[in-house]
Amino acid sequence: MADVAARVGVSKMTVSRALNRSVESERVTSEALRQRILQACEDMGYVIDQTARTFSSKRSGFVAALLPSLNNSNFSETTQGLTEVVEARGLQLLLGYTDYRVETEERLIRAMLTRRPEGVILTGGSHTTAARSMLRAAGIPVVETWDLPAKPIEHVVGFSNAEAAAVMVRHLHAKGYRRIAFIGGTSNRDTRGADRRRGYAQAIRELGLPDGRVISFGQPPISMAQGGEAVVQLIRQWPDVDAVVCVSDLSAFGALMECQRRGWDVPGRIAIAGFGDFEVARAAHPRITTVAVNCTGIGRAAGELLLSAIDGLRDGHRPPAETVLIPFHIEQRESS
Repeated sequence: MADVAARVGVSKMTVSRALNRSVESERVTSEALRQRILQACEDMGYVIDQTARTFSSKRSGFVAALLPSLNNSNFSETTQGLTEVVEARGLQLLLGYTDYRVETEERLIRAMLTRRPEGVILTGGSHTTAARSMLRAAGIPVVETWDLPAKPIEHVVGFSNAEAAAVMVRHLHAKGYRRIAFIGGTSNRDTRGADRRRGYAQAIRELGLPDGRVISFGQPPISMAQGGEAVVQLIRQWPDVDAVVCVSDLSAFGALMECQRRGWDVPGRIAIAGFGDFEVARAAHPRITTVAVNCTGIGRAAGELLLSAIDGLRDGHRPPAETVLIPFHIEQRESS
């Protein structure tokens, strides 16, 4: 700021007033002088340090969001909806990538809280004890998404992944399939994937169908290639399988492509169902039956709930915890 002041020939206080844009500063600083100062800042590559302003106003101007995957169109669409809402209010969005690891999430939460975000949005409801403690101690609004955690930190925007998978199994059963399998990951790092596997198993038992037909293959997020390898393993192990529920549309697409390479008709030889209604599921041939969720809607609802909580804190009260249920439905397509 001193360098800018010296370049323009004014005091540091004048530079501060020009950048502050308060009512008082507009009375003291002419628009022409302000434009000269702004031009000098641009020429010199100067960006105002918001740290002091954050401490004085308790408003950092950004919210943080943590995502488990970057190759998942569901989360990119969720981020798009969230961004639309928060940026309309003049807030910026800071993203963190957890790779489905709660330890990484904990580290990112600690780093982000040092920058004083006005709110935090998390994906899923599984977190370390330390992460929960830090978020509660921070005193800022927290929204968990894409899940219905048994013990939410505060606000929730999501749905039951277990119930959604169970609904898919019942849908396939109603269409006449009786030997239904499941393809998922090799670990429970993806807790929502584990919930889908649990919902699948529960529905299989309730319907009295052959159980235990689960292929665990690859670390989350499950890729297309891993989905292809998994379906080969599935059919080798249970040659009579007539349908498979995949943990995501990415693995379902990989399974579909592998079936086509091997000449296995879909759905004649095996029906394939996915989860998430990714763009690839809508563009595949045959198009993939899937559990459809309004991903952008999750982002918008989470953003609106977070902003409402932020507004409440600015007005001196903390709104009660709220849960927003996001509907899902089965999108029946040619793969089943």
